[in-house]
Amino acid sequence: ADTNEGDKSPSTDVVTSASVVTDEASLAKALGEDGTWIVILKNDFTANEELLLEGEVAKEEGGEYQGRKIALYDQDENRNITASYTLTTPSLTIKSATTTIKGGTVVGDIYVEANNFTLDNAKVEGNIYFANEEAQSTFTANESEVTGVTEVK
Repeated sequence: ADTNEGDKSPSTDVVTSASVVTDEASLAKALGEDGTWIVILKNDFTANEELLLEGEVAKEEGGEYQGRKIALYDQDENRNITASYTLTTPSLTIKSATTTIKGGTVVGDIYVEANNFTLDNAKVEGNIYFANEEAQSTFTANESEVTGVTEVK
């Protein structure tokens, strides 16, 4: 299930847990190689440093691989989006396959070095640059908008 709530049991493992971002250090850690499956912003956030999402942290759901996710929204108990947030950054580099940015807005350029990157109900105020043709050809934008270019660079 697509949820902003992590498993809060004592046996929570890093694969299926969530990180709620409170400052730049917690954001960098959550996006890092040993970070969590889902990174949740609960308000608008400005990062002063370039951001890097790396590592193959994921969860299995119904036998299906769920890649990393950056959630720029809040939702109610019925999973209706109730608020959207903006992540402002000099740049965001995506090195994790099957990453989704859902809801909200990213202000800054995104560099995609992995396959199956998805924007889901999100906006990018900037460019999306792909490391190669395969990364670009596996990109999906569902009900999303990119104000700049989407090209291989």
